[in-house]
Formats: sequence, C-alpha cells, structure tokens
Amino acid sequence: MVKNIRKRVIGCLALAVAGQLAMAQVPKASPRTEGDGPFGKLIIRGVTLINSTGAPPMGPVDIVVEKNRIAQIKQVGYPGVPIDPKSRPAAGPSDKELNCDGMYLMPGFIDMHGHIGGQAQGASADYVFKLWLGHGITTIRDPSCGNGLDWVLDQRAKSDRNEIVAPRIKAYTVFGQGAKESITTPKQARAWVQQNAKRGADGIKFFGAEPAVFRAALEENKKLGLRSACHHAQLEVARMNALATAKAGLTSMEHWYGLPEALFEDKTVQNYPANYNYNNEQDRFTEAGNLWQQAAKPGTDRWNKVLDELIVLDFTLDPTFNIYEANRELMLARRAEWHDDYTLPSLWRFYGPSRISHGSYWHNWGTEQEVAWKKNYQLWMAFINEYKNRGGRVTTGSDSGFIYQLYGFAYIRELELLREAGFHPLEVVRAATIKGAEALGMADQIGSVEVGKLADFVIVKENPLANLKTLYGTGAIHLNDKNEVERVGGVTYTVKDGVVYDAKQLLADVRKIVADAKTAEKFEITQPGVAPKSGKLSGSN
Repeated sequence: MVKNIRKRVIGCLALAVAGQLAMAQVPKASPRTEGDGPFGKLIIRGVTLINSTGAPPMGPVDIVVEKNRIAQIKQVGYPGVPIDPKSRPAAGPSDKELNCDGMYLMPGFIDMHGHIGGQAQGASADYVFKLWLGHGITTIRDPSCGNGLDWVLDQRAKSDRNEIVAPRIKAYTVFGQGAKESITTPKQARAWVQQNAKRGADGIKFFGAEPAVFRAALEENKKLGLRSACHHAQLEVARMNALATAKAGLTSMEHWYGLPEALFEDKTVQNYPANYNYNNEQDRFTEAGNLWQQAAKPGTDRWNKVLDELIVLDFTLDPTFNIYEANRELMLARRAEWHDDYTLPSLWRFYGPSRISHGSYWHNWGTEQEVAWKKNYQLWMAFINEYKNRGGRVTTGSDSGFIYQLYGFAYIRELELLREAGFHPLEVVRAATIKGAEALGMADQIGSVEVGKLADFVIVKENPLANLKTLYGTGAIHLNDKNEVERVGGVTYTVKDGVVYDAKQLLADVRKIVADAKTAEKFEITQPGVAPKSGKLSGSN
C-alpha cells in the first residue's frame, strides 16, 4: 500500500497501476446556499443560441425549462427589431423569467479531465467547484478519484440532488485503486473491474499495465457497459500504445502519450538518452518534447493509417493542450493574471520548482526545451485537427491543479488552444459540449440545447465566437470609445440542472477564499528565486 506520498499520488502519474492508493482527501463541498431553482418553469428570454450541432448562431430565442428539462425553444423575433410580446412563451405568476436580451447561450461545458483538488495543492471542493461553475463547466469527469471513490461518489450524489454547488460528476477510478494486493493476472484484473463497477464507479482511468492484464481489464469493463480513459505513461507505452489499447477496447485517451509511439516507423521505443531517469521529471518532460518529431510525418501512409483506424474504432481523443503549455512558454503560464486573485498560497507553492512535486520540473528549463515543445505542439495539433476533420471525436479537458494551470481558467485556455489547432469557434464549442457528452455516454441528456435534454447552459454577454477570452473569469481587455480601458466578459449565468447560478458571485467567493488564506499565512505571490517585496514571509517561494 502506497503511503504518505503527499505530492506525487494524485494526478497524471504512472504510479499505482496496481496496489492500493492511500487517499489524502480534501474538504468536501459545503451545503448549497447559492443558486436559484430549479423552478417549476423557467423562461430564459431573448438569447442568441450557439448550439453544439454545428448550426450557426440564431436569435433572439426564448428557452422554456420545466423543472430540469428543456420544454421549448422558440425563435421570437429578428435582430434589431423589437420583439412582439405576443410571439413569446407566456409566463404564469409563479414562473421564473430570466431576462437575457442580447446575451449568448451555449450548452453547459464538459471538462473531461477534472481532478477535484488535492491535499498537496490545498484545494478544497468548494474552491474547485466554484471555479468550474464560474466558468460555465456543468459536468466533469474525475479521472482518478484522487480523494477516494467513496468521497467522489458522495459528492456526485449531492451534486445530482443539487445539495452542493458543484458540476455533475463522473467518477473514473485509477485501475487497481483499493486493491488489497497487486494485480498481476487477468483473473485479478477482471475481479477488480467487477468490484469497481459494483462500488458505483462510472469508468476506469489507466496508466498502462502488462498487456494481458490490461486487455482483460478493458474487455471486462466494456462487457459491463462502462467507459475508460488512459494516460499512456512511458513506463508501459512501449508495450501498448494508443492504437493497441483502442483495439483492445479503450474508449478514450488523455493528453497525447501513445500517439507518437503508434506512429513510429523506424523504431519501437522512444529515443531515450543513456542518462535518462523517468523519476527525474525534467528528463521525462524534456524528452517528451522531442517525441512527435520521432513519429511519422503528416500525410504519410503511417500517419493516415493510424488516424483512420482510430476513427473506425470510435475512439475519443482528449488532448488537454493547456496542461503542457508551460513547457513551450513557462513565463506565460507562470505569470497568468488570474494567479494574483484566484490561486491559493498552497497551490502556488505546489507549482514551484521541486524535485518531488509532480509537474514542478523547472530544474533547468530554458530556451532549448521550449523550442522543442513548440515544434511538438505543431505536430500534435496537426494530428488532433485532422482527426476532427475526418470525423473523429475530440473533447475538451483541462487537468487543472498542475503545472500552473488553474481550475476553470485552464479550461477556457483549452478552448483557445483548440482554436489554435485549427478548430472553427463553432467546432470548439462542439468539442466542449456534445463531444464530451458522447464520450461519457450522455449525449441523450446533455451537450446540446434541445427539447427533452437537461437544463445545462452557459450564458454570457459577449460573443465568445468573436473572442474566446471573454469567457475567462477575469474577462477580456477592451478599449471603449472614450479611450478608456475596461474589462468585458466573464460568464454571467451558469445553469446546471435547472439551477441558475450567478457566475460572477461564485468567482467572488473564490477570491475571498484566496484572500483569507493569504491573510492567514501572511502570504504574497513571488516568482521562483525572487524574494518577497515585504521581506521573508511564511509560505513564500
């Protein structure tokens, strides 16, 4: 049983592929005191609908929600023309009307890679959930259940009943989590998978395993109707790359590990230097930055073959571009403006250079590493964009809480990076909504604004198709006609399960959590190796 590995247990690491994890739990969410509803009938008035169906924006539209189901979507007029009240759905005396004239409405966002805090990061459930909902994220997939499956199932149930301020939760346990002994045989793998399903998990997150064990687990999981994800860690990817695991029954993959290996033409193993050590994360991430250049080039037979085979298998790619962005521009990620007001002292310390904290591999990170990673991104993005263009499923995940990426904010950054990869803004919305719903097996319930589906919406004042930065909680910079700088944007309302949340108030709650923590610790954010302006303070880097 792994014990007291405070900083390396939770997150995307290739550890505990067998054996039992010791769960370091964070505080659960408080009872809900915010959000209005659900209502007998809610009418959202006057929005421009940006749906996930590929349709262009349309409005003004009134949307009628009865309890937690979309009952009617009605076009009520034309842009620039006063709306005739007679054309609108009628409201009764006890119905709730939300005036959103001129605003934009999208389906609720789905974060396919959402770790719910962690003791090492010091991030409580309230902190994480409010950052997510404050950015329009109404559903998350927890890919490891790092606080323990029972903990996550408790929060899942309370979220389903709207007893806490939280997105809808899907729980994917790490393969082997809770096992009393290492899983080394197919029989043990099948037994664990059966037990995992009985306990109520929605799926499994793998890092890799001995091939016979891995195949048995995937086969049993699929037989039970559950889904799966995998971070193809370097410790196991040479035995089963992304194409091999997809053929064995894996339904989705995280990040990009495993794809270059499937594209190798002149080798079977990554070109590791002789002095490489996997446990040295600078080694791990430096060499990972050279991987795509070792793979088959775009347009080659091997490139096309892997793309086509994965599409035939209905495989899902969840790239999480944002979580590696510090690798190509460390200062950009480290100096993101939201850190000042939204990043907890404990989380800031966790991000800092360290030989033992996961994702803190800034031992000697410089120009050479960043240039290699920029080239890595070009090839990686080309593969993801072409996969989407050929009909493959691409979703949106953030993997926040590591490598200077903050819950909620990192998700919006992921939308921007999908745009950089070549996605049209409407395709970005689709990746953030219906494609995630499909991957979770919930496309009949969430992911698009259609009659009969659950009432999950993101409502904003600015047009996100024109500028995705307007979705950040810190807003976007705008120079008005008076030559004055102002901030515009941020989500106005997040509707989850028919409950209407003031997204800006949720973010104000988070700012207070952070301000109180800073005051208690007498903490100020400092950059690595730089002394605090006010002298040595407790908890500074």
